[in-house]
Amino acid sequence: MELVEHFIRDSRESDDVLAHALRLLRDVWAGRADCDQLLARHARHWELPRLALVDRNILRLGAWELLAETASAKVILSEALRLAREFSMAESSRFINGVLDAVAREILQDTHKPARGAEDAEELPH
Repeated sequence: MELVEHFIRDSRESDDVLAHALRLLRDVWAGRADCDQLLARHARHWELPRLALVDRNILRLGAWELLAETASAKVILSEALRLAREFSMAESSRFINGVLDAVAREILQDTHKPARGAEDAEELPH
């Protein structure tokens, strides 16, 4: 984790962006066990340790944000797909979308509340 923190601090982003990135890194890292359990239920036919590191960490970030309700599920999935398209393989975005969509649906079902910022679950990107 020290290397990632060093990488973040070395960027040319504003102090606010750096602070937010470091906070996200620490929060997601601290919650990775819970996120991994949640993701493992929905990454059918895939073991998390066998996923590409970038994909696994995009999934962890998305799952943590869904659990923490940092934004609407639609926004979180959209940002995860943007990260996948930019930093991973072409086919990764479909896989990440499918897993995070299932995670979002489970969280919404468990909490029995409508998606924040969405009329219903049908609005999640596919």
